[in-house]
Amino acid sequence: MTILGEVALWISLPIALWGMVVGYWGGRSQRGDLVLSAERSIYATFGLLIVASLGVVASFLGDRFEYWYVASYSNAELELFYKITGLWAGQRGSLLFWALLLALFATIAVFTNRKKNREFMPYVAGVLQTILAFFIIVLLFADVNPFERLDFTPANGQGLNPQLQNYWMTIHPPTLYLGFTAFSIPFAFAVASLLSGRLDARWIQLTRRWILTSWLFLSVGIVFGMRWAYEELGWGGYWFWDPVENASLLPWLTATAFLHSIQIQENRGMLKVWNMSLVVMTFLLTIFATFLTRSGLIESVHSFAQEIKIALIFLGFMGTVMALCTVLIIYRLPQLRSENQIESFFSRESAFLFNNLMLIGVAFTVMWGTMFPLISEGVTGQKISVGPPFFEMVNFPLGLILLALVGIGPVIAWRRATRKNLQKNFATPVVVGLVAGILLWISGARHELSLVTFSISAFVLTVIGTEFWKGTRTRARIEGEGYPLAFYHLITRNRRRWGGYTVHVGFVTMCIGFAGAGYNSDERYNVQPGDQVEITSPFGHTYSLTYEGLSVSLGKGQRNLLWQAIATVSVSQDGVPKGVLTTEKRQYTNRDSQPMTEVGIRSIVREDLYLILSALNDINGAVNAESDAQGIDLQVLIKPLVGFIWFGCFILAIGTVIALWPSVDRKRMAAAPHTGEQQEPALAGAAD
Repeated sequence: MTILGEVALWISLPIALWGMVVGYWGGRSQRGDLVLSAERSIYATFGLLIVASLGVVASFLGDRFEYWYVASYSNAELELFYKITGLWAGQRGSLLFWALLLALFATIAVFTNRKKNREFMPYVAGVLQTILAFFIIVLLFADVNPFERLDFTPANGQGLNPQLQNYWMTIHPPTLYLGFTAFSIPFAFAVASLLSGRLDARWIQLTRRWILTSWLFLSVGIVFGMRWAYEELGWGGYWFWDPVENASLLPWLTATAFLHSIQIQENRGMLKVWNMSLVVMTFLLTIFATFLTRSGLIESVHSFAQEIKIALIFLGFMGTVMALCTVLIIYRLPQLRSENQIESFFSRESAFLFNNLMLIGVAFTVMWGTMFPLISEGVTGQKISVGPPFFEMVNFPLGLILLALVGIGPVIAWRRATRKNLQKNFATPVVVGLVAGILLWISGARHELSLVTFSISAFVLTVIGTEFWKGTRTRARIEGEGYPLAFYHLITRNRRRWGGYTVHVGFVTMCIGFAGAGYNSDERYNVQPGDQVEITSPFGHTYSLTYEGLSVSLGKGQRNLLWQAIATVSVSQDGVPKGVLTTEKRQYTNRDSQPMTEVGIRSIVREDLYLILSALNDINGAVNAESDAQGIDLQVLIKPLVGFIWFGCFILAIGTVIALWPSVDRKRMAAAPHTGEQQEPALAGAAD
């Protein structure tokens, strides 16, 4: 199977190149046979990439250590589950996986449009095959072929990095890749509209669900990575502004901006050039994120070995795409003129545009802070690090403005908001936000940035809650329905709008979780068995922690584990026992790094108790089971509201699925009695 996979990968290249050529040629000459050939070539490429991917998986399952990729990321002791996920564990396999997912989405796009939207499909097929051909060329000619053989066959492989042997890490990369690759479909339709000259909002309508699908996978993929960092890296946080973290955030920011601005084009015929630029920018940033990780040019816990050849190929591809798309946009400028202009600062158009500027401002800051060390080293020869303080100082104020716009954008009027409209929609929420801030201040929540975040969150949630209440009450009164049924029908009759509001609730919930970090407690103790320490939560209760002792075991080669030290800690809250937590240090035989940490976490709704075994007083003595070598450094953190981040992501995902779900038939909506709700999409976020 492995040999068959290698052959399939080589065959896929000429087929992808053929599809690329006949796609553009068929669109230009209006020849149906060439267009059909281009579409069929996508099916063939997808099938061949499936075979190639199965070949890589088979090499992992068969312990084929003569292959460089398998020898580097697996060994005989590795669990079956991680051998299967070895396809995306390293640089070579993940590039193949990227191509496979793109081919999957390309196949779906071509198949679902086989009898409609034919004016776009020749160019769509050509663009998608161009991207696929690029990745296949990288795999075959950039020294990253997953089927490369070693000169000898080692007795065993190096094994998978223990930090990657975690549930969240097995789903984090594929989820992000789903987001990256799904956005290639809107990009292909955008380029097709430029090439065909069909520059109305039709291409946006055709790709709205693709855009949302990409945004959903990017959102949950980023949060999956945060959860992995929180549980596995053992430093007590979930986001460190790491370059590869930043690279995954960049396309999310521009995709979010794009989801806002397309509403202005659909409703007012404005920002056509801006939307074209955003879709191109987002696609390029998905490629940039892949480039940044795979090239190894930046130092990151996520990045792979430095590959100059692959870096140059990626840069060349991105530069070519940017240049060609810029030429196309300039060529079509007369057809991309706005049909209307912004009439007032106090309007939905203005709020959405301001939202776009804030998102692009954050994206620029993240990009600059990420790339500046590399630029500095290239120009001056001196590497300058850019850490979290820079990103937080610049982005937090912009983030607060964005949070406020989540409440303003959906309800402010189009064209020009009157004083009556502003007072009706915002008077009560503003009062609620101010009262919430004052009450929190009185209760002792004095962290300024967090306090402002809580106040704005209260404002936004009041706006959204009011909209849900007014819509449900109106429908219940007109239709004579109970409130639960009226609420259900309200959502199902306009999923785009109410799904968007649900997305906003999830986003605000996550922001509340982020703001809780302002009240983190962090203490470090050196303890011996039987010692008891206390730490007070920001919510007022006290945790008593009793260190019970250290258990050390030798791995005896199992899963490359050299030794494992487990510290056991009994937990009580205000004198009430709450069970036992363990935190560990592990040393592996196949890694030269320092011992790795496994944390102990006790989660409740309002906070996490987070224990880290920071160090052993006497490592050698503990490993040799000496009775007086039980002392440890125990780091104790209390992290208020951190669970809101994970729960908020769940709400956000539910809202996006609601917005993605097909709405009821338009004829039924037209025949249905008026419910008092707005029929136009009214969200200021990722659900339209």
